[in-house]
Amino acid sequence: MTSLPSKFGPYGGQFVPETLMPALDELERVYCAARADPAFQAEFEGLLAAYVGRPTPVTYAARLSARLGGARIYLKREDLAHTGAHKINNALGQGLLVKRMGKRRIVAETGAGQHGVAAATVAALLGLECVVYMGTIDIARQQPNVFRMKLLGAEVRPVTSGSQTLKDAINEAIRDWVTNVRDTHYLLGSALGPHPYPTMVRDFQSVIGREARAQIVAAAGRLPDACVACVGGGSNAIGLFQGFRADEDVALIGVEAGGAGLESGRHAARFGDPSRGRLGVIHGTRTFVLQDADGQIAETHSVSAGLDYAAVGPEHALLRDQERAFYTAATDAEALAAFQLLCETEGIIPALESAHAVAEAVKRAPTMRPDQILLVNLSGRGDKDLDTVMRELGM
Repeated sequence: MTSLPSKFGPYGGQFVPETLMPALDELERVYCAARADPAFQAEFEGLLAAYVGRPTPVTYAARLSARLGGARIYLKREDLAHTGAHKINNALGQGLLVKRMGKRRIVAETGAGQHGVAAATVAALLGLECVVYMGTIDIARQQPNVFRMKLLGAEVRPVTSGSQTLKDAINEAIRDWVTNVRDTHYLLGSALGPHPYPTMVRDFQSVIGREARAQIVAAAGRLPDACVACVGGGSNAIGLFQGFRADEDVALIGVEAGGAGLESGRHAARFGDPSRGRLGVIHGTRTFVLQDADGQIAETHSVSAGLDYAAVGPEHALLRDQERAFYTAATDAEALAAFQLLCETEGIIPALESAHAVAEAVKRAPTMRPDQILLVNLSGRGDKDLDTVMRELGM
């Protein structure tokens, strides 16, 4: 096979300058060859085990389940992967492709910093030059991860344009890529962007769902009734969902950033705000985008830097159309309350992104029977968010 489908129904595609088309064509060719190459797969899976620390466990949240009543809650522990989040799975896969293409430099974008740390980590491991673009607002609220990236040898370039958050960091990373396309690979961190990125990132993150499916059956004796994951661009969610997509009895639930509330307009709920979440093109792909009345990209807000993005990955848009996955939202206040609850009941400090998924479990579990199972993807750990949480809670 030398090519992949470029769209998910009406979504996806390639909306990029002509200068990038050869690079995208090369990436697709190299990826198709690599995924059919047993040597590449063996190297990738070997590093996932020996370097990333996979498989990450599934943990039964006994005290959280007892506190909430209703369903039994299990957590897929991506927070225990090397670098502290699921982002390392995709970064490692793309890093090996960079070596295969013979390129020497990667550029990346980051909001919460976890993808930036993962990209810098992989660059250090494989001997690549790494530049990470990050909005100045996100730099201010994610200082621990900025320091980690610098320790790992990456250059962190502040982005002062626009909202100074993830959207603008992606803009700058793409500009760099266009300028240096011959020797540079854009290591995109989520399941969005131009083809083949949404498919490739999903495939690299599908290890989450494959592991979780086997682990929950081993731990609970059957499949879960529902799987829950937060959705920014959507890579951790699409990775989890992939393991259960063919299981029609398993509900797939994505949780967007509700910010200050959907009625406030200060959020990042692309599906949750029908007045502003509309079909559009952003960063090379056609998908649901928050837009103002003039069709301009709307400003977003979330207490979580990693969910503060105006668009959602195109495959999520298709899953929603097909009613195979359903999407809800958690507000900043709900995520912060869920953050505290998980800390107090399970001794686990989640990323604020992951806390949005926990917030959905807090609402959903009490409505379910005690014999039912809720599987929550804990996409990352919360060390990076402690300053934000302390400020928000006045601690």
